[in-house]
Amino acid sequence: MPDKGKANAAVIGLVAKALGVPRGAVRVTGGETARLKTIEIAGDGATLVAKLEPLLAI
Repeated sequence: MPDKGKANAAVIGLVAKALGVPRGAVRVTGGETARLKTIEIAGDGATLVAKLEPLLAI
């Protein structure tokens, strides 16, 4: 049973740490109660892509 947003908070924390952005720059925009989530990350797109590429092995 879901525990009132703990999974979403964990996803936000993990993504923020991995990309070196503040937690406030990351938010769940879809799938709040689902296993699969859609997230939005505020910031410079080119910088975020450069940080994501090595993590995703693109």
